[in-house]
Amino acid sequence: MKKIRIGAGQGFYGDSILPAIETAKRGNVQYLCFDSLAELTLAILQKDRQRDRTKGYARDISVTMRELLPFVKEKGIKILTNAGGMNPLGAQQEVMRIAGELGIEGLKVAVVSGDDVLDQLQAWELQGISLAHMEDGRDIESARSRIVFANAYLGAGPVVEALRQGADVIVTGRITDSALFLAPLIYEFGWELEDWNRLAQGILMGHLMECSGQATGGNFSGDWQSIEEDLDSIGFPVAEVREDGEFVLTKTEGTGGLVSVDTVKEQLLYEIHDPSAYMTPDVVLDLTGVQLQDAGVNRVRVTGARGTKRPGTLKVVMGYADGWLGQAIWGYSWPDALAKAKAADRIIRNQMKRMNLQYDEVRTDYLGYNSLHGPLAKEPAEELNEVYLRMAVRTGSKEDAARLGRLVPPLMLSGPPAMGGFLGMMKPRELLGMWSCLVPRSIVESSVQVNVLEV
Repeated sequence: MKKIRIGAGQGFYGDSILPAIETAKRGNVQYLCFDSLAELTLAILQKDRQRDRTKGYARDISVTMRELLPFVKEKGIKILTNAGGMNPLGAQQEVMRIAGELGIEGLKVAVVSGDDVLDQLQAWELQGISLAHMEDGRDIESARSRIVFANAYLGAGPVVEALRQGADVIVTGRITDSALFLAPLIYEFGWELEDWNRLAQGILMGHLMECSGQATGGNFSGDWQSIEEDLDSIGFPVAEVREDGEFVLTKTEGTGGLVSVDTVKEQLLYEIHDPSAYMTPDVVLDLTGVQLQDAGVNRVRVTGARGTKRPGTLKVVMGYADGWLGQAIWGYSWPDALAKAKAADRIIRNQMKRMNLQYDEVRTDYLGYNSLHGPLAKEPAEELNEVYLRMAVRTGSKEDAARLGRLVPPLMLSGPPAMGGFLGMMKPRELLGMWSCLVPRSIVESSVQVNVLEV
């Protein structure tokens, strides 16, 4: 039975390139898939594009291609990445530029476009298509005039088409993370697009791979101490996939980390809302019958995914201007570190009232006490050595956001004792709110294009 090996190259924008290099060198893979995007990442890339219209893609694609294009040429490995972000055409040109610098000829670089639907929103509304928020039903009217980007989550289809056209490198914008990994299976095995159970296995494989080291011992909540020494050389997951969809999750031999039933199980449940109906553009995945079996050292066999018909809608994520963030961070030392920090918070809030500074939201977190656990944090049983507080405000203007920082320096001499670690006057930052809705898939897919250029 035919098998292929697919490697995970990245789990987020800014992830380490070193495990991908190891996989390319020694992992015996035919494909390397790079997941660069989260909804937060789209907001970051949109700000890049606002500053420079030629940007808007994940800038670490330059490092990725400089390191890995030689392996594409030497070993025939294909690279799939959604690092195109808000500007996949720009990312394609960057890949072409680097290939030229490296003297690589005959390289085919494909770009998938059409996920950017900002210019279509008004026409959709005129057609009676609702853009109401998918979670709370809010009407788009409250955010319409402030929307700065809108991208639909595409499935594996256009990536499969790019492979059929002979692409060596495929750059996309916003497609689902797992679709990057599914596409090679459809292409290599000739799976039908309504073979729901095999597609479900492929999406499951992609789900386990998309977060890079999180499936190979990183961020592990179990006995993480036992693998700590190996995390400096962690290997990203590699999947050995059979034509029937069964696969073994492993990693490149000799790399650090751990692939076990427990590490895979944690990733299996990650970001899953309904295990019986995990919605993707390619298939609705049912995880309830999935079996994880120990298949040897750093090898876990995965079977049992079931699938049903893909949804008739696609998710569209939009970003809209949502005010400005002002923030300040400073700390206090023992004794009474937490009490001092809380007193500083009260002083600043009282000064806000006295100066009539009206913010949409004011938030204070105490680093070392509740910045991660929030309201679940318990009062410490012992005196803390030090506590930092982060005060943040959200407001409609940059000027008002900046005023928070100016309230903090006077506390050095006119507040609780032993203040330290003030990080300076932090610049206000523009905020983007996120809006998600569902639209008929046909109105998006009709505009999706695949273009292949050769170096």
